[in-house]
Amino acid sequence: MKKTELAKILKPLVKQCIKEVLLEEGILSNIVSEVVIGVNKGVQGQTITEQTVPPQPSNQRPDVESERRKQKINETRKQMLDAIGKSSYNGVDLFEGTDPMRTAPSPGAPPAHGALANVDPGDAGVDISALMNKTPVWDALMGGEKK
Repeated sequence: MKKTELAKILKPLVKQCIKEVLLEEGILSNIVSEVVIGVNKGVQGQTITEQTVPPQPSNQRPDVESERRKQKINETRKQMLDAIGKSSYNGVDLFEGTDPMRTAPSPGAPPAHGALANVDPGDAGVDISALMNKTPVWDALMGGEKK
C-alpha cells in the first residue's frame, strides 16, 4: 500500500475520532472554561488604562528656538572638525554648505504616510512651468485649441 493511499484512508478516520473526543466527551468545553477562568483570575482587580502625557508647551518663541538649534548645529560642526584635526583634509571644512538631516522618527513611532512623506520639505520639486506654454501637446490635452 502506498503512502498516499494510506493517508486517504486514515485522514477521515483520525478526523472523526478527534471530533468525537473534543465534542462528545466534553473536552473542548473543559478547555474553554479553564481558559475563561484563567483570564478572569488574571484580570480581576486590574484595570488597563492608557496614560497619555500631553506635550510640554514651549515657553520660548519659535525664532529663539531655531536660533538655539542653529547655534547647536554650528557647535557640533566645530567639534567634529576639531576631532578630525585641522590639518586633516588640508584644513577644508567637510561640512561647509551642508544641511543637517531631518530628524528620524523615534523608535516605535508610526511611519509617516502620504505621497510626500519621505521628501525633504525644502525640496523645490520639479519645474512644470514649461508645460503651461502654448504647445500643440498642451492644447490637445486641454481638449482642443482655445481661442
